[in-house]
Amino acid sequence: MTRLRLELRAFAVLALLTGTLSVPAAWPAAAQPPAEPPPLETLLVAAESTPTERLLDGTVEAVNQATVSAQTAGRVTEVLFDVNDVVPAGALIVRIRSTEQVAGLSQAQAALKEATAREAEAQSRYERIRDMYQRRVVAKATYDEASAGRDAAVARLVAARAGLDAAREGVSYTEIRAPYGGVVTQKHVRVGEVVAPGTPLMTGASLDALRVVVDVPQSVIEQVRQLRKAAVYVDGQRVATTSLTLFPAAQSESNTFRARFDLPAGLQGLAPGMFVKVGLVLGEAERLLVPRTAIVERSEMRAVYVVAPDARPSLRQVRLGHVRGDRVEILAGLVAGERIALDPAAAGLRARQPAPPHD
Repeated sequence: MTRLRLELRAFAVLALLTGTLSVPAAWPAAAQPPAEPPPLETLLVAAESTPTERLLDGTVEAVNQATVSAQTAGRVTEVLFDVNDVVPAGALIVRIRSTEQVAGLSQAQAALKEATAREAEAQSRYERIRDMYQRRVVAKATYDEASAGRDAAVARLVAARAGLDAAREGVSYTEIRAPYGGVVTQKHVRVGEVVAPGTPLMTGASLDALRVVVDVPQSVIEQVRQLRKAAVYVDGQRVATTSLTLFPAAQSESNTFRARFDLPAGLQGLAPGMFVKVGLVLGEAERLLVPRTAIVERSEMRAVYVVAPDARPSLRQVRLGHVRGDRVEILAGLVAGERIALDPAAAGLRARQPAPPHD
């Protein structure tokens, strides 16, 4: 028995040496070191020359706004649009009863027909008398009378034609149409009301062209006159104005100068009557601007990830200024020459990783 045990032990040792006996796979392989994270995309913060502005309150108004009034008397039979309705250019907005106007048109047509017949008769008589006068059959007084009758008939025909044009225009006044496309802001009449020439019917404004009106203090009026640049702030975005109209005299009540700044076409988010902030450009200054996507917003805090020389990011609170397109002004918290991360999410992950050991 002892001999058998010795032989088994010898066989096991031989198997291990020759590799015929397998080793259990329960022993784990050595752990691989973690892969290096990709480098952060960063931006070197530098000062830029940007406009210096004086912020004032302005009022948006439509360039094209008007009140349509009646041009003839009558009773209102239709009001086809209400407040806040969008009206296309040339659309019928109010109809006035046209009984008297149609009757006047019929009379004018009859008067024109009569004047045409009388003019033809007077012309024919004049031609007969003229031929007879040339043959010395009638006296000159008869010829002069025929000539005067023809001229009078021609004048009556011209007057009848003018009367017909006026009657047609009077009928057209019973259908009031929109002078341009826009939105109804006020409705002044209702169906059944009697109107006279000059009675306001409807007020509207076009939203295709807008401008901002602002009162400029006299302390900065010379700078505004020289630079003639301004911008409005809409939903945090800075939008440059296209042109400036500056009134030459100050208003006696406030000693300010009225200025109108035209806005670019197609600007969304504005309507007549709204208040907006207007930045009057008074010069230029050096400022720090960073992409808006690099800002971290947590409740009331605004911050950026500042990348140290060893590539380690750290979160730092900053104070923001005006938004300028896709960038925002940094008022405090950063200085020129520092480097920030452009991807806050990736920088946050990097900041939570343990620092590499120092050699």
